[in-house]
Amino acid sequence: MYLSIIVLPILSSIVSGLLGRKVGVTGSHIISSVSLILCSILISVAFYEVGLSGSPVYINLGTWLDSEILTISWEFYFDQLTVSLGLAVIYCSTLIHIYSIDYLSSDPHNQRFFSYLSAFTGGMLVLICGGNYFVMFVGWEAIGVVSYLLINFYFTRIQANKAAILAFTMNRGGDMLMSIGFFAIFALFGTFNYSQIFTLVPYMNELAISIIALLLLGGALAKSANIPLHSWLPGSMEAPTPVSALLHAATLVTAGIYLLLRSSPILEYSPDALLVIVIIGSSTAFFAGTCGLLANDLKRIIAFSTISQLGYMMMAIGLSQYNVALMHTVNHAFFKALLFLGAGAVIHSFQDQQDVRRMGGLIKFLPLTYSAMLAGSLSLLATPFLTGFYSKDLILELAYGQYSFSGIYAYTLGSITAGITAFYSFRLISLVFLGTANGSKLSYLNSHESNLPVIIPLFILALFSIFFGYVASDLFVGVGSDFFGNSLFIRPDNNPLIEAEFSLSPIVKLLPAILSLFGATLALYLYHVQPRFLNSLVNNSLGRKLYGFLNGKYYFDVVYNHYIVQNGLKLGYSISKNIDRGAIELIGPYGLTNKITGTGLNIAKLDTGVITTYSLYITIGLLSLLFIVFAPIVIDTSLFSEFRLVIIYLASLILVFAS
Repeated sequence: MYLSIIVLPILSSIVSGLLGRKVGVTGSHIISSVSLILCSILISVAFYEVGLSGSPVYINLGTWLDSEILTISWEFYFDQLTVSLGLAVIYCSTLIHIYSIDYLSSDPHNQRFFSYLSAFTGGMLVLICGGNYFVMFVGWEAIGVVSYLLINFYFTRIQANKAAILAFTMNRGGDMLMSIGFFAIFALFGTFNYSQIFTLVPYMNELAISIIALLLLGGALAKSANIPLHSWLPGSMEAPTPVSALLHAATLVTAGIYLLLRSSPILEYSPDALLVIVIIGSSTAFFAGTCGLLANDLKRIIAFSTISQLGYMMMAIGLSQYNVALMHTVNHAFFKALLFLGAGAVIHSFQDQQDVRRMGGLIKFLPLTYSAMLAGSLSLLATPFLTGFYSKDLILELAYGQYSFSGIYAYTLGSITAGITAFYSFRLISLVFLGTANGSKLSYLNSHESNLPVIIPLFILALFSIFFGYVASDLFVGVGSDFFGNSLFIRPDNNPLIEAEFSLSPIVKLLPAILSLFGATLALYLYHVQPRFLNSLVNNSLGRKLYGFLNGKYYFDVVYNHYIVQNGLKLGYSISKNIDRGAIELIGPYGLTNKITGTGLNIAKLDTGVITTYSLYITIGLLSLLFIVFAPIVIDTSLFSEFRLVIIYLASLILVFAS
C-alpha cells in the first residue's frame, strides 16, 4: 500500500507521456485523475496508521550502492512528518489534476501536460518519503527537472523559456551548495542514513555541524525561494495556472522547508544556523510583502504572497518550532492552491487577462469564484478562526516568546508583513471583483462561471481553508501533543510554547490581527473612497523613486544581471576561448597531431637530394660528436654527465644515417 502511494503517480505519468496517442486525451485525464484519487485514499489511510496510531513504516527495496566505506539502499520511510506533508501534497495535486481537465480542455498538448503533472507529484513523493539523503536527492532533482518542463510548457514563448532557464539555473546554484553539504555529511558521519546521522549529531564538533546546516540551508533557500535565491519564483508565473498552483502551493517550494524539517536534529545543535534562518526568513517575509504591494499581474501578486509565507515558515524553523512550520506549510498549501485556482478561473473567464487594472466589477459575473478567493484571502491574512490563523499568528507569538534579538526582529517584521499582506490581498479583491469595470465590453459579455471540474476543487479547497486549521491545530501544535514523536526534534531549552500560550500580554497576541484588519480596511478605503490619494503619492521625486524601488523588486534582478550574470558570461567566454579552444586544443589530441605531422614534414624537407647538403649534415654531426666527447676537457659538464652517453649515442645515430 505504501509503495503504491509513490508508484501510482509515476505510472500514470509514464502512461500519459509515452502512450499518450494510444490512450487519447480523455484516457490521459481518467488515468491521471483516478491514480491521484487512489493516492488520496491511500495517504488518508497512511495518515491514520502512521500519524494517529503512531506506527511508522520502513521499506527497504534493496541496495543501490555498496562499497567498502559507503552503503546506500533504496529505502522509504513513512513517519508522522512524511504523512502530514504527503496529505497536503496529494490532496492539492489531486484537485489540481481534476481542475486541469476543464482548464486546459482546448490545449493540444493535454497528454504531455498531465504526464508532467503526475511526474512532478511522483518526484515530490519520492523526496518526502526517501529513507536517506540520497533517495531524497533523487526526488529533489526530479522535481527540479520537471519544474523546468512545466514552467516552459508553452515552449514557443520566449518569456516562458527565460523563466524556466532562470528557475533551473538558480536551483542549480542551491543544489550545488546542498551537494557540498552532502559531501560534508559523508566526511563527518560516513553515512547518509537519517537515523545514523541524527544519533551521532550531539557528539560532533559544533562548527562542523554549523557548516553542514548552512550548506543544507543554501539548497533550501533556492527551492523555497528565500532571499537571495528568490527571484525565479515570480517569473515562473509564465506557466499555466494549474502549474503555478501545484509548484508554488504544495510541492516545489515546500521541498526546501521539508529538507530543514527533516534535518531538525542537525539544526538544533547549530545555534548560528538557526539565527541565520530567522533573519533570512523574517527579511524574506517583509521583502516579498512590500514587492506585492505594487504588482499588477494577478498571478504575480499571489506569487509574492507565496514568498512572504515561505519567509514565515523559515522564521518558524529558525525559532526551532518545526511542528508549527510544518502546520503552516500544510495550511498554506490549501489556501494558496485555492487562491491560484481562483485566479485561474478569473483569467480563463476574462479572456486571459491578467492585469488587475484592466478588471473590476467581476463579483456580479463570478460570485462563486469571488467567494472562494475571499475565503482564501481571509485565511491568508490569518483572520481569527480560519485555517491560516492557527499557524501564522502562533509563529509570531512564539517569536516574541523567545525574548531575544532574533525573536523580536522576527515578531516586528512579521507583524508589519501581516498588515502589508492584508493590504495587497484586499487590493487584489477590490481591483478584480469590487471596483469599477475597467475591462473591455467583450470580456464582460463572455465572462461566466467555470464548469464543474473547476468548481469542485475550488469548493473543497475553500472548506480546507476555513476548517482545516481548527480541526488539526491541537494535533499538530497543541500544548503537550506528541503527534510527531521522533520525526521532529526540538531541544527542551528551545521550546517557548508555554510562554507564548500563557504569558504574553493580550496586545502582543492581538497586534498582528489588528494590523491585518487595518491593512484590509485601508486597502478598501483607498481603492474605493480616496483613489486620487494613491496617485498623488507618486507626484514627487521621492514617491517615484520609492515606487520604482519596490516595483523593481529592490533591484535584485538588476544586480544579478549586471554583476553576476554578465561577469559569468564574460568568464565563460574567456574559458571557452583561452582554455577550451586554446590550451586544450594545443596540448590535446588536435594539437599533438598537428605538432607531430608538422615536425615530420619539416624533417622530410631536409631530404633535398643535393650531395653538398648531405656533406654539410655529416660535418655538423661529426663536429657535434667531437664536441660532446671532448667537452669535459674544455668545460665543466658535471650537470650533464648522466645524459652524456645518450647524447653521444644520438649524435652517432645522426652521423650514421646522414652518411
